[in-house]
Amino acid sequence: MSESKTEKGLIFDIQNFSLHDGPGIRTLIFLKGCFLRCEWCANPEGQVFKSEMLFDNRKCIRCGQCIKVCKNSASKLDAGLNKIVLNRSICRLCGDCINVCLAGARSISGKWYSVSEVIDLVLQDETFYRNSGGGVTLGGGEPTFQFDFTFKLLKELKRYNMNTAIETCGFIEWRKFKEILPFCDLVIFDFKHLNGKKHEKFTGVSNVQIKRNLRNLLDSKKNIIVRITLVPGFNNLEDEKKSMIEFIKAVREDVKIEFLKYHELGKFKYTLLGRKYEFSK
Repeated sequence: MSESKTEKGLIFDIQNFSLHDGPGIRTLIFLKGCFLRCEWCANPEGQVFKSEMLFDNRKCIRCGQCIKVCKNSASKLDAGLNKIVLNRSICRLCGDCINVCLAGARSISGKWYSVSEVIDLVLQDETFYRNSGGGVTLGGGEPTFQFDFTFKLLKELKRYNMNTAIETCGFIEWRKFKEILPFCDLVIFDFKHLNGKKHEKFTGVSNVQIKRNLRNLLDSKKNIIVRITLVPGFNNLEDEKKSMIEFIKAVREDVKIEFLKYHELGKFKYTLLGRKYEFSK
């Protein structure tokens, strides 16, 4: 399979032996880039469509090696704070500091992969998929953000008779959404809120297109799981849950709905990215 640079995708994580994002044993592929900016996002490293430096100051032993090798002087010792600080605006992500970091406090989130490179990785666990009825799930971020790569990867996975799933927020033109559906065995739809104003306030985007796509998906009889993370102060009130259930069931009674508990497991990632976790319950 010949591939150009434009056919590569930016991926920030690949997890093997997942059991919670589709049937059987699965490989989860997390793509960078997202249309939404949910305040409680558990994968903030998936929001921005570019590689980013993760810097864990808790691990840093202030050996100064990063300062010595940085050609752009992006790392400096702050004597007042007694810690090394990273100027992300001038960091070129060359990786030199990662190579010399004695404490393993640095890493880069986001690596470019071709479709064939992902397929090669996936096929290493093919036996587990076959024996468990598992496969591959694309998440993120938002997999449809990198639409061309996602489309080509799903299409290629089906050439190998892989069970495929995508986890999506549904914020995409329906005409494009329809293009990838024939290559998806399962759509896991992350539904946030029925109220448009509240949805836009907490996620940064309108939910008009999202609701339209959810209706279309439900009408299509596609295999779909609707997931709703119950976030305190956002959508966990009984009337909010009830309205979302009624909206879904009015279109398709037999659809599976999963309620997930809000957690803060991704909160420290914001610190690693040099950002502030804005959400408060």
